[in-house]
Amino acid sequence: MNVRPQPAHQIDISIDEPFLPELSESWLRSVVEVGLETAAGREQDVQVSLLVTDDDMLRELNRQFRGLDEVTDVLSFSMEHAGHWEGESGQPEDRFMKPGDTGEFAWSLPPGELPPLGEVVLSLPQASRQAAEHGQPIDRELAHLIIHGLLHLVGHDHEEPEESERMQSLERAGLEAVFQGCEMGKARP
Repeated sequence: MNVRPQPAHQIDISIDEPFLPELSESWLRSVVEVGLETAAGREQDVQVSLLVTDDDMLRELNRQFRGLDEVTDVLSFSMEHAGHWEGESGQPEDRFMKPGDTGEFAWSLPPGELPPLGEVVLSLPQASRQAAEHGQPIDRELAHLIIHGLLHLVGHDHEEPEESERMQSLERAGLEAVFQGCEMGKARP
């Protein structure tokens, strides 16, 4: 029987200083692992980053990379898939790669370095507000945002109803896997 070894995932977690006491890095890492499995059954070795930060950072990144001067809950910066521009002004043509672009040069990684998938950045204050609005525990909201962001990294989107339905189905499957065997709210971020 030919069994493929589990893919290697290098997961870099960064938590802004004020939020360190509130979060468990190991719990976040386990959610990212589940999210990578959920995101189209990722069967290759990759590295991914997760940054947990504040509203100001998400607002600035949203303004700079999506043309929206507002706080958002999660942003994804994929190495493989371009996001969409939503701002009022036109997106600068030379600023981002377009779908299908391979770049003008090949990326060279150091020996043993896993290929980068991208980065997920989320606002803990926004996640907390959303959890309260939905009447759910913060761990569920964080897991949802992480999985949502990872799905964007591999090219899923929610611009069209069919895409949105597929993405929501994957999010539900990922959340079920994260909280499998746990009473909701008992898993601690």
